[in-house]
Amino acid sequence: MPKIIFLPHEELCPDGAVVDAEKGESILNIALQNDIGIEHACEKVCACTTCHVIVREGFDSLEEGDELEEDMLDKAWGLEPESRLSCQAIVANEDLVVEIPKYNVNMVSEAH
Repeated sequence: MPKIIFLPHEELCPDGAVVDAEKGESILNIALQNDIGIEHACEKVCACTTCHVIVREGFDSLEEGDELEEDMLDKAWGLEPESRLSCQAIVANEDLVVEIPKYNVNMVSEAH
């Protein structure tokens, strides 16, 4: 069974976490099942970027994002080449190292 290593995030996962991941499940669902409250304003339908994560290791094991996800990611704050929407990134056979960005679009707009 693959594992997801969530890097420390000041608010959502201060100490980081290593969790078991079910193949075929989204990164977001696995995070939520393990009390890591990644925001998901659109309720997991690929209509926002609040669940944006950066897959630091294991990125190539994920299926490529579709055109809708790529279009949404273009709007994400802090976009990187290994960025994915966690609601769309489905775990395969490899372990993943995931960074939850400090901010997302909702947090940036609320901060002003």
